[in-house]
Amino acid sequence: MNSIHKLKIKIFADGADFDSINNLNQLDYIKGFTTNPSLMKKAGVKDYKEFAINLLSKIKDKPISFEVFSDDIKEMEDQAEEISSWGKNVNVKIPITNTKKESTCELIGKLSAKGIICNVTAIFTLDQVKKVLDVLDISTPTILSIFAGRIADTGIDPSKIITEALELSKKKPKTEILWASTREIFNIYQANSLGCQIITVPHEILKKFSYLDRDLEKFSLETVEGFYKDAVSAGFKIKI
Repeated sequence: MNSIHKLKIKIFADGADFDSINNLNQLDYIKGFTTNPSLMKKAGVKDYKEFAINLLSKIKDKPISFEVFSDDIKEMEDQAEEISSWGKNVNVKIPITNTKKESTCELIGKLSAKGIICNVTAIFTLDQVKKVLDVLDISTPTILSIFAGRIADTGIDPSKIITEALELSKKKPKTEILWASTREIFNIYQANSLGCQIITVPHEILKKFSYLDRDLEKFSLETVEGFYKDAVSAGFKIKI
């Protein structure tokens, strides 16, 4: 675990299980939290605001992102202002577009001008990055969440997009680039080496932190032992 503490990148936990978030909040290397409507649905959340307020009663000194869920731009604005009012450590997640392919950049600009900290989510292209940067208030902190994992799923190396986004974001110094859609622990080291300020990591991947700094020879042996144990348990036999 020592190697994690040496990293410059901030590690956020991505999920909506209340107990898990509460437990992760006790860890000093978890610097913030992200949620989204899909994760909330998966966790069985029924009342959005009640869940958020209860969570904020536990998470008081670390940033946490809650996402608007309307498909109407004006209603998104109303939701963003309401969500922002729930706490000083609340970041409002705004998708880069709605389902009708309408850009949310104008809305993001309005919110930024009001001093509302936005986490702009579902960013996949540099064109999207440029359009968001153009509307941001230079004095308002903003997070740009680039879905590196999903980009990689298409066969495209997300590192190039991340690197250029980091360069472009220099014109808005309070903007941070977040590596999203994390697939494995090694992504944390990739994002850190590129200079990403933040990476958000699903709870199930955070559980793999127990593997960090393990002796690979021992890990190899444990893997083979697992194969053998399962074969014996299954009663596999080959007549020779």
